[in-house]
Amino acid sequence: MSKKSTKKTLRVYERDESLRRALVVVAHPDDIDFGSAGTVATLTASGVDVSYCLVTSGDAGGDTSTLSREERAAEREREQTNAAKEVGVSDLTFLRWPDGRVEVTLELRKAIAAVIRRVKPDLVITQSPERNYERVFASHPDHLAAGEATMRAVYPDARNPHAFPELVVEGLEAHTVSQVWLAGFAPTMVVDVTEQIDRKIAALRQHVSQVGERDDLEEMIRTWTRATAKLAGLKKGRFAEGFRVVNTK
Repeated sequence: MSKKSTKKTLRVYERDESLRRALVVVAHPDDIDFGSAGTVATLTASGVDVSYCLVTSGDAGGDTSTLSREERAAEREREQTNAAKEVGVSDLTFLRWPDGRVEVTLELRKAIAAVIRRVKPDLVITQSPERNYERVFASHPDHLAAGEATMRAVYPDARNPHAFPELVVEGLEAHTVSQVWLAGFAPTMVVDVTEQIDRKIAALRQHVSQVGERDDLEEMIRTWTRATAKLAGLKKGRFAEGFRVVNTK
């Protein structure tokens, strides 16, 4: 008698009418587009209002230019704004923390909580605060700090009117986020982004300072998202992005 397979496939996201607003919080320009732009395009295409919060403006970011930090930050903010347009997003907040020096401070928690209270999202998408030792480059310290600060801003800061009471004075009332999707490793759900894969790649191409010289960009993205789709048992030729879903209500 043959043994039944015990292999489990990941849940595939199905359109949720209760999701009307979403906020994506990440450390650097291009983090959203590498990790979640296909999902963002999927959400906006279904009528979800998506906003972005960038903790830094990428002023220390990875290119060989001789621009000053201020000039590089301005360039990368332009690139991220153009990338956002490719996937249907026009509301962007740049907190302008120094790139490479993000720490989980009360000040950062307050800044993110303020954005959450303004946007009032049903869903927050952010980076995993857990280090991935299999792919260490994906666990930049800024990524980990942004993810942890966002989780703390979601719970308890944004929902607690007694946390940062000055925000209430400013008109930013407490708001409870229903769920968080952590982009990164150990996903529990995937979003099928096959219909939006070209928009994801178009968004990434807007980050000219970071990927302008990469001839392998499209092949790399299709390889990554194809592998994620396979984890969920999707048919050959499908593309997906993976998330760990956290119920925060």
